[in-house]
This record gives sequence, structure tokens and C-alpha cells, in this order.
Amino acid sequence: MNWKRFHGNCPNEQNPLDEMPERPPWRAFLPLEKVKPADDESYWAALRSPEQKNDRAIERGRSFRIQTDEHGHSDIIDAVNAAIHLRRPLLITGAPGSGKTSLAYAIAYELDLGPVLVWPITARANLRDALYRYDAISRLQDAQLDKTREAEPKKKEEGDLGDYIQLGPVGTAFLPSMRPRVLLIDEIDKSDLNLPNDLLNLFEEGEFEIPELVRRSKREALKSETVKVRTADQNMPEMPITHGQVKCCEFPIVIMTSNGERDFPPAFYRRCLRVTMPKPTPESLKAVVESHFKQADEAGWSKVDTDLTKLISEFVEKGGKADRATDQLLNAIYLMTREDGPNPEEMKQLQDLLYKRLSD
Repeated sequence: MNWKRFHGNCPNEQNPLDEMPERPPWRAFLPLEKVKPADDESYWAALRSPEQKNDRAIERGRSFRIQTDEHGHSDIIDAVNAAIHLRRPLLITGAPGSGKTSLAYAIAYELDLGPVLVWPITARANLRDALYRYDAISRLQDAQLDKTREAEPKKKEEGDLGDYIQLGPVGTAFLPSMRPRVLLIDEIDKSDLNLPNDLLNLFEEGEFEIPELVRRSKREALKSETVKVRTADQNMPEMPITHGQVKCCEFPIVIMTSNGERDFPPAFYRRCLRVTMPKPTPESLKAVVESHFKQADEAGWSKVDTDLTKLISEFVEKGGKADRATDQLLNAIYLMTREDGPNPEEMKQLQDLLYKRLSD
């Protein structure tokens, strides 16, 4: 059997990841028998339902192309499959616009793993908010409001603790399931210096706790109770949390992107698989352009097809091989294929604007 679950470059094709490869003993988390098959199938049926489909995200994954060598080999495809087998996060480095973020959408699309869970990193990002949020203020306000309702029976507000807790994208990704979710941690090099270290235990153990629920579970009368909380997914049922513990069954497919602006601690690197997006070549750029335009706009494509090699050469020359994004080329071709777009002379002048170096 082919060891590859993700093949890449499969336009309009999906290969649902319904059966995971055997996991290494040192990366075994919650036992599979702890997940109820009927509940898990119901969860994934809801995730894959039309209500969860995002046309923009689907198109982003479907049109993504991975650069390969003359033998059809790609380090990116190998890295993704190794991460699936080893249950390890993947750290993708590359220049802005090289397709790092789109890779997560391509994996989710081809393997039919539901919407991508996205955690965009800023300097103020912290792991707790990405795991869960507890709205203590709203809970207090509701408790005070209940006390003022003399005409109604007094509400037992503590029984609704789950109403004030919502899992973030990272917390949702680590919910127990027999299939992995795709988690995109975008531009991790923008984070606070301590964030990579905060992720170490989560990546190693595959679990975290919600202290507010842990304290609740320790009460004698509530030891066996589960609490249902909202997740980061839209229009999905609430998920049960027992004893305040969240532990994954299958480690999520974690894609962390970096522009290479900083180094990370060795302990962080040890827990990741690392790969660099290759620099685009004229051949790979042509495949990307075709995937975006050829099927979606046959009439417009015919206007540019014959001059595509020349267009790509001009793009590479004007932008500089290591200092431009594929989006800039797509923007130029989009304008060129419009019926009401600029004429050739105007387009030539626009190229200076559209192909401006990213460092300018």
C-alpha cells in the first residue's frame, strides 16, 4: 500500500482520510476505543455537510499546486505525509506569497477533513485564548439578573457553566476524534518570544485542561458530569467535556507557517517536522496560473494562453526571484483577461505597480 495519504496536485479530486495509518507507540494519545464510533461519525457528517462548506476555502485548496521536480517528487508532499504518520506538527518556512498558508487548505480539501481551523498569530496572541475562552463577566451579569427576577423560579446558574466557555481553534483541533482536523497556526514568527515554549507540552502530550471545569468536576456531587461547550466551528453542535480534560485521539494535522524572520528554541524544533517552500519556477508558476484561470474562465484564458511564458518571464524579471508573491502575477493576469480591462500599453505601465518588490 502506498504510504502517502496526501498526494497534492489533484485538481477536483478528493481522497477522504477515513482510515489513519498506525501511530507510533510514543505518539499514542487517547485510546481509539474511548471514542464512540456513532458519535464520531455524526460529528464528521456535520463537518462535511453543505452548511460547513466555504466556497472560497474550497477553491483555495483545489487550485493550489505543489512544485515537483522532473521525477514528480516534492519535499512538501513527503513532509505532509510524514507528519500524518508520525503525528507531528509541520513548520513551513518560505517567502511571503510562496503558498505556505494555502497548503493547509489543500490538505483539508483533498483529504476532506472539514473546515480549516485558523489561528492567526499576532504579537499579543496567547495560547490560552486559542485553547478556550471563559466569559466570566457575562456569567456574573446573568447571575445578578437571575437574582432580580422575583416572579420566576430562581435559576441554578452553576448548571450552565458550559454556556460561558467556547473552545478556540487550537482547543477545537484537539477534541477527541478518529480523524484529525487541520489546524493552521499562521505566521508563528510574529508571536511573543514565549509562545513557542507554551506550545511544547500541548504538542508532546496532545491534551490540555480547562481549570474552570476541573474545579467544578472536583465537587462531590458533580464528579461524573460532563459539560457541553461551544467550539470554534460555526453551526456545529456543542461538544461534551468530561472533568475539564480535553485530550486528542488522533493528533491534528498542524501547519505552522513562518517567514523565516526568527529562530525558535531547539526544544520546539525537536517536536516539529521542518520544510521550506521551494522558490517558484516558470513551470510551477504556469501550473498555478492554469489552475486558477483555465477552468474558471475559458474565454479569458484564451486571451493570455499564447503569451503566458512571456508574461511569467517578465514577472520573474521585474519582481526578482526571491522578492515577489504569486498573487502579484495572478492579479496582473486577471486584469489582462477582462473585457473591460486595460489595453496592452496600459498593462505594460501597470506592471511596474503590480510587480513591485515586496521589500520596497
